[in-house]
Parts: sequence; C-alpha cells; structure tokens
Amino acid sequence: MLSFFEIIMLLCFGIAWPFSIHKSLTSHSTKGKSLSFLLILLMGYLSGIAHKLVYDYDEVLVFYVVNLCMVGVDTLLYVRNRSRERHAQQGPH
Repeated sequence: MLSFFEIIMLLCFGIAWPFSIHKSLTSHSTKGKSLSFLLILLMGYLSGIAHKLVYDYDEVLVFYVVNLCMVGVDTLLYVRNRSRERHAQQGPH
C-alpha cells in the first residue's frame, strides 16, 4: 500500500534539490553547503531504499532513487567546487 504521507515528504525534499544543484552549478562555491550534511542525506536515502527493497517494496522507491540521484549530483558538485576553491586559494604557480 502506497503511503501518501511518505510520498509528500519525499516530494517536498525533492523539490528543493534542483534549486540547490542550480546554486552549486552557477555559484561555483561551497558557501552555505556542508559535505557532512550531504553525506548524511545520502545515507538516509540509501537506508530508505534498502527498507523499500527488503520490507516494503512499492512505487515510492522511485522517489527515494530520484532524491538520492539529486543529492549525489549536488555532492559531486560540492567536491568539484571545493577543489576549485582550494586551487584559487593557492594562486598561480
């Protein structure tokens, strides 16, 4: 049985990620972002996916996977932007 409230929760979280990804892409900055926070979210979505696969398989799994992918993209952008910031701080060699 699909959980209406679980879908609403995942949709609400999911709506925010495209904005966060856009900010990461356009600002080229990690300002306002936390790698540990992103990693905790990845772990949470992976846990939700595992729960769906093992105990409660239903179509809500798609929402978990989509959110996991978006957080994954934002995490990769964080790593890229952090690398750029470090190179900029070091200056030209």
